[in-house]
Amino acid sequence: MKIYVTHSSDFDYKKELYLPIRNSNLNSKYEFILPHENNDHFNSYEVIKNADLILAEVSFPSTGQGIELGWANAFNKKILCINKTGSKISGSLKYISKDFLTYNDSELIDILSRNLE
Repeated sequence: MKIYVTHSSDFDYKKELYLPIRNSNLNSKYEFILPHENNDHFNSYEVIKNADLILAEVSFPSTGQGIELGWANAFNKKILCINKTGSKISGSLKYISKDFLTYNDSELIDILSRNLE
């Protein structure tokens, strides 16, 4: 399964999101596309079009992420939204996904493992 990960740039996503995913057993089970992992620029529109799942870390508002989630919704992609405990997420997200998971840093991988199976 090809999973595109979308997120805001308003937190240390490489340390808090990318590193836990890459260091987990999920990394060998799924193909994660982490858009800013290598500072490469690519056409996320095309990548989203070909993804099986969109994993959206939505703890912080982001215009770019909103655009990507709009594309994913238009392509009828399944969108799984995750957010950190205590974060205030946009109410608009309920129009594009019914799947929301709240996590703290220590349980991120366990929650993803249970919900990606």
